Amino acid sequence: MEKFDVLVIGSGPGGYVAAIRCAQLGMKTALVEKYATLGGTCLNVGCIPSKSLLDSSHHYEDAIQHFDAHGIEISGDVKVNLEKMIARKAAVVEQTTKGIDFLMEKNKIAVFNGLGSFVDATHILIKGEKETTIEAKNTIIATGSKPANLPFISLDKERIITSTEALKLKEIPKHLLVIGGGVIGLELGQVYRRLGAEVSVIEYADRITPVMDGAVSKELTKVLKKQGIKFYLSHQVNKVVRNGAQVQLTATDKKGTEVSFEGDYCLVAVGRRPFTEGLQADAAGVAINERGQIEVNAHLQTSVPNIYAIGDVVRGAMLAHKAEEEGVMVAELLAGQKPHIDYNLIPNVIYTWPEVAAVGKTEEQLKGEGVAYKNGQFPMRALGRARASMDTDGFVKILADANTDEILGVHIVGARAADLIAEAVTAMEFRASAEDLSRMSHSHPTYAEAMKEAALAATDNRALHI
Repeated sequence: MEKFDVLVIGSGPGGYVAAIRCAQLGMKTALVEKYATLGGTCLNVGCIPSKSLLDSSHHYEDAIQHFDAHGIEISGDVKVNLEKMIARKAAVVEQTTKGIDFLMEKNKIAVFNGLGSFVDATHILIKGEKETTIEAKNTIIATGSKPANLPFISLDKERIITSTEALKLKEIPKHLLVIGGGVIGLELGQVYRRLGAEVSVIEYADRITPVMDGAVSKELTKVLKKQGIKFYLSHQVNKVVRNGAQVQLTATDKKGTEVSFEGDYCLVAVGRRPFTEGLQADAAGVAINERGQIEVNAHLQTSVPNIYAIGDVVRGAMLAHKAEEEGVMVAELLAGQKPHIDYNLIPNVIYTWPEVAAVGKTEEQLKGEGVAYKNGQFPMRALGRARASMDTDGFVKILADANTDEILGVHIVGARAADLIAEAVTAMEFRASAEDLSRMSHSHPTYAEAMKEAALAATDNRALHI
């Protein structure tokens, strides 16, 4: 029987990064993955493939809507080859997952393909092409999540689908119904809207992206409506039924009136749930709560001292980069170090265009906590760089403590927001004030100038370009 210092179950961003860091720190490390390719949901059916389709569809939209304004004339019709677009996505996924294979080999991490399940707290059975049992001094559970569903919806994975199936459709929907106005629904909804589908988003809450700052939700709704996506807010879905090539959806609006929708595809995007099926956690004594999450303490230690859990399977935001940070944290704890994660400073991003990114507190949270704050906001349309690229939608919003001027939250809608948010995270990590940020030189012309201007707006309302 092979023995390891650390065994990681699950090869998503949290799992494979945890394995790499453990190996870097001198531990004999193994990784177990039940699927044929490494990388988990993110690399195979999540972050990477969805961004590939977002970029491809963005190029198409630019060609048919914006090239002419740039003086680029195309003779003949511009057409979508969905099969080729999906093939490019698959190639990107393959290249990325092979990169993880390389990293495992480089760091001398033993990889076992098969379903890993606990025999007891130190022994794990792996059922693959053959069965094998290994012994691990410590185990890190990183089994991730799966798409959630509503109890009355039967997913046939053909017409009533999850994000996994939406990434490999063989045709562009005529009318795509999207249940859920969160990250997944909006990103995939925008992909197919760009390609010509009618897209209707049905959301239970009174606004899309309900956990984000209200100003962000309002701006993103306005922009996506302008792009042709239809929103039905405060609608409770009651029934989804497939009839041949059509899907009928019934919902109740905020007035209590029953509303019906019909489309040829229905994407159920109501979030994700922790995935622990087949793990046999109870055999090791690992506690799982009523939400399906593995219970952990501040050190991500489960109810069994030598077993840890990270990422989507534990509490907190279901984000790949959050899982990575937790994987590194556990590895360093096992090595006797004293790592720390500030969960308030883990950014959240939506990869629509314009992009959305946020870190820290929302205005609603600060009001609820009774914190006195200042609000500085700057529109992207006031930037020369934004006008030059025709990406003028959105803003940067900075919330700072009214007394100390410390930055408490940053919320961005706009081009390259996913990259701009790193500046906000850096500033907040070092507890910078809005004035600190406003006095830093930002190159011109850039989108990043909106960060400086918003900081100036939060500092005595002295933005320079509005």
